This record gives sequence, structure tokens and C-alpha cells, in this order.
Amino acid sequence: MTTPSHGALARRLQGLSIYLVGMMGCGKSSVGAPLAEALGYRFLDADGALEQVAGRTIPEVFAREGEEGFRALETAVLAQITGWHSLVVATGGGVVTRPENWGHLRQGVVVWLDAPPDLLLARLARDPSPRPLLQAPDREARLEGLLEQRRPLYAQADLRVVQTGASPRQVAEDVLRALPSILREPQAPPGQPARLRNEAGTITPSLN
Repeated sequence: MTTPSHGALARRLQGLSIYLVGMMGCGKSSVGAPLAEALGYRFLDADGALEQVAGRTIPEVFAREGEEGFRALETAVLAQITGWHSLVVATGGGVVTRPENWGHLRQGVVVWLDAPPDLLLARLARDPSPRPLLQAPDREARLEGLLEQRRPLYAQADLRVVQTGASPRQVAEDVLRALPSILREPQAPPGQPARLRNEAGTITPSLN
């Protein structure tokens, strides 16, 4: 196994998983893999895990159960994922729309990969994957409408990383550089053992 390039940061995270949120096309999956590699974490695509659990593709889930059924399954899968540690998780674009999902996401560090609509549209145009929520006559208007609804929700993330078209590995480096700013500094051990004074006024090194 390759030695992580950011082992010290991984130790500071102490196993906290990283949840990447953002609109479809923002690069959660492509950024998540090199980010996990740098930390010595495992990478997990939540949509892929959902398809495994459902035994069918996301478009098929939407077709048979609608968006509400899909969201319920997404929440159930996310609840299972949060039982693990040391993961970088690429979440679905709409995971932030359910309040209960935030209780799961807050078990780790939430990173918003923010990208402007024109960049999202350019990427989605090159991606053959079916996008049920973009099945509209005007894909651009539909995407901008979804982004307008979700932007305040994404803004609840612990960290926001703005993209300008850099490579996934470069964006992963941007995340790695920014993560320490939201982590608590490790506490240095006390120089002297704690001493307590008992009722008689005698100083003791412990409660015993």
C-alpha cells in the first residue's frame, strides 16, 4: 500500500470521515479518490453504494419509487456509511435537502465543492450518466434552479472549496490545505501531573 502523503493530517483527523457535498458535476467522485489516497483513507461513492443496496440503477429507482423513495433509501444508506470511519465519501447532490441527513453528515467533516453553473454544465455535457433531475427541456434553467435551492444548504458545510476548473488532484490538494483551518489544534500534555487539595488541605496527585 502506498504511504499516505498527508499522514500527519490523517492523524489529526483521528478517523473522522470526510463527506464531499455539492451539485452534480462538481467533481465529488473524481476529487474524492485522490483525496482518500493522500490521507490513507478509503474512498466510497454513496450513489454506487445505494445502487448496490437497491439492486438497480439510480434512474431505475427514480422511475419505480420517485424522488421521495430515492431520498428515503439515500438516508438509510448514509446511516450505514456513518457507522464506518476513515472514509472519503462522495455524496449525492441532493443529500443536503433532508434535515435528518445532516445528523449523519455531522459525524464527520463536511466539505462543499462549489462550482459555477457554466463549469457544471460543461462537465455534465461530457458525462453520459443519466441524471433524472435534469430531465427537462432547458437543462441550464433546471440546473440553476436546483443550485439556487441548494446553495444555502451546501453553505452549512464545515469547509467550502471554490473550483475554477483545476484538475481533480489539484482540487484535492486545495481541500488538504484548507482542512487544518477547521480542525482543533491538538492539546499538549500538561508539564506537571495534576495536583488536588483534599479537605484537610493536603496536596495529593490523584483522587485516590
